[in-house]
Amino acid sequence: MTRALLIWTALTFVLAVPLIAAANSPLLAWRDPVYIIAGFAGAVGMGLLLLQPLLAGRYLPGLSPLISRRWHRWVGIALVATILIHVGGLWVTSPPDVVDALLFASPTPFSAWGVIAMWAAFAAAFLGLYRQRMGLRFRVWRLGHTALAALTIIGSVVHAMLIEGTMEIMTKTALCALVLLASARTLAKLRVWDVRRR
Repeated sequence: MTRALLIWTALTFVLAVPLIAAANSPLLAWRDPVYIIAGFAGAVGMGLLLLQPLLAGRYLPGLSPLISRRWHRWVGIALVATILIHVGGLWVTSPPDVVDALLFASPTPFSAWGVIAMWAAFAAAFLGLYRQRMGLRFRVWRLGHTALAALTIIGSVVHAMLIEGTMEIMTKTALCALVLLASARTLAKLRVWDVRRR
């Protein structure tokens, strides 16, 4: 009981602190509400990226395998929603920049990584929602879904680290490191690359 409480408390702390730091960023001064919402959607999305491997690896105490799987799906949907809010808000504030990013014509490297992560997240969510209809073998499907998820995570981490936005550098770095660590541990645990029948 105590261990479970500590884990959930630590997770809440890890997810909340970057948002609190972002809320106190001086870069928010004189910004439009739409821009602020778009920026916070990106910060929330990074937090959701931490939850996904923890749920997939069943590391969160008190959650059954079925509940973990169900929450993994809902968090994935929420992640797609935050991406849409993030990109949509940036579109409202500066359409040319978003067009350049989508066409990989932006001079800023973080834009390309963000677009790659976005499309990979959409594809991973599509596979997650339509697995049964596609008729793929489970292990093959899981390999594809995990590869897209890994691309989403790598692209998002690089995007977040390169951009100088509202997220404070120390909390952002810690959150990105935890996302990578949790993802790597889950990959090692699930051995998704082994598609052979056991």
